[in-house]
Amino acid sequence: MERVENITSAYRAVMAICTPAVRWWGRLEVMGLEHLPLDGAVLLAGNHDSYWDPIAVGIAGLPRRQVKALAKASLWKPGVGRILNAMGQIPIDRGAGDAGALDQAVQELRRGACIGVFPEGTRSLGRDLRARSGIGRLAQAVPEAQVVCCTVQGTVDIPRFPVTRPRVNVAFFLPAGGGLQPGESPGDFAQRLLTEIRGRASIAIAGRRRRRDSGPVAVSSVPTGRDSSGR
Repeated sequence: MERVENITSAYRAVMAICTPAVRWWGRLEVMGLEHLPLDGAVLLAGNHDSYWDPIAVGIAGLPRRQVKALAKASLWKPGVGRILNAMGQIPIDRGAGDAGALDQAVQELRRGACIGVFPEGTRSLGRDLRARSGIGRLAQAVPEAQVVCCTVQGTVDIPRFPVTRPRVNVAFFLPAGGGLQPGESPGDFAQRLLTEIRGRASIAIAGRRRRRDSGPVAVSSVPTGRDSSGR
């Protein structure tokens, strides 16, 4: 099947600029792309260890969808903000219960967009982080949205050029428990997705910090959160 959605020129341009770092230098491998629907509302949840994660997911999913991610508002600096807007990204104030950002994401979902959310809300930096309930609130507001999970691995090594050549892997899959279940709270739903995602992709320490640390950190547990923020 061919892609249905029109992808903006700004999104294509940024993905093209970053392709050498991710696909060529990073030796990108993509699995389970068939789980990413060609059209219709999609909630895409993934782990977050590196600034390169959204780019890697975007490049991996490009044959099928444009991912409009909830991203921290501090990225919207002069010049950069215009590019992010043109890419369809949505600024959110983390930890502030940003209802405006979630409302915008709901509107995009209802128009059939693919919205990317990191349930952890920020980069792990080698830490266990609680799941934030934003993705659960989106699933609650747009129950028809297909929920897809993805894992991103190897991106923490991209900044270590030319010391260590990375092997970047992006895998898309459907959550074992499905979408938001009757009686399941947004926080519990977010926690369920995060637990499954981290069960497939352990926390990894970002590239520059790994010079002082021993390497990937296994996840022991991730406490349930009820934070209202998304990413």
